[in-house]
Amino acid sequence: MRARFRVEWTEAAAADLADIIRFIARASPFNAARLYKRIRKRADALRTFPNRGHIVPEMAELDVTSYRELSVSPYRILYRIDKSKVLVQAVLDGRRDLRQLLAERLLRAG
Repeated sequence: MRARFRVEWTEAAAADLADIIRFIARASPFNAARLYKRIRKRADALRTFPNRGHIVPEMAELDVTSYRELSVSPYRILYRIDKSKVLVQAVLDGRRDLRQLLAERLLRAG
């Protein structure tokens, strides 16, 4: 039997997803609902194999290798594994510069 991990969403990640869905729903509620299901399903799949994602390249350049990512094109689900939990940290638009997005997030938090 496979180990089961609990997938938890941080407030920031939940807010990211809500913002993305809200934006898309303005043009197409159907597409927004479909994308929401795809992202949630992809993240929920981490329960059985959390190492399936690859290390975030932009963070690896800074020697930060504890964060992994999955893609639901064009979005990136960033997460880290903590014992028996998978913590979804962010859902970001992969067309944007990840370094800039993370810097903006850090500045808002400070």
